[in-house]
Amino acid sequence: MKLYFSPGACSLSPHIVLLEAGLDFTTEQVDLRAKRTTGGADYKLVNPKGSVPALMLKDGEVLTEGPAIIQFLADLVPEKQLAPPAGSFERYRLAEWLNYIGTEVHKGFSPLFNRAATPEMRDMAISALTVRFGHLARSLEGRDYLMGQRFTVADAYLFTVLNWCGFSGIDMAPWPVLQAFQARVAARPAVQQALGDEGLLK
Repeated sequence: MKLYFSPGACSLSPHIVLLEAGLDFTTEQVDLRAKRTTGGADYKLVNPKGSVPALMLKDGEVLTEGPAIIQFLADLVPEKQLAPPAGSFERYRLAEWLNYIGTEVHKGFSPLFNRAATPEMRDMAISALTVRFGHLARSLEGRDYLMGQRFTVADAYLFTVLNWCGFSGIDMAPWPVLQAFQARVAARPAVQQALGDEGLLK
């Protein structure tokens, strides 16, 4: 398998999951502005949407969208318990979290990365994100991870998105539970390796 990624982007989540799963894979970096890979290929021929991540399978099939990719990877190694079994109620809880992170948190950062965003747009985005952070902090009270005491793919996704606070000037001090979560996930060997591979370790 080959993961197409951009350092620190939402493709960090499947990068972490691939390492947690112990799967054999390669990576290729994408210049998201030029839509070209480091190998010089037109990335839109891989993913017509032009965004990362994209996962190319051995048979040439390409899967896109982070939440879909990380669930696919989890299901390749059910013994790792990176996702609850398909069809179980807990699997729908996982889907609930992945949808919340994707639509309410991930997309909430978009104005902060938009050079055309006005100060008012940025303030509105940060205000909305603080409400979401409050919900996340309350949900993580008394538990190590979103689904309880076991790390799942949802935690890889949340870690990736919350990591953007540092790049967008959001101080996480008001949410010590989230700071503790970030530190807990960051300490995992697979996460350290993914961060190192993407040049994100300080």
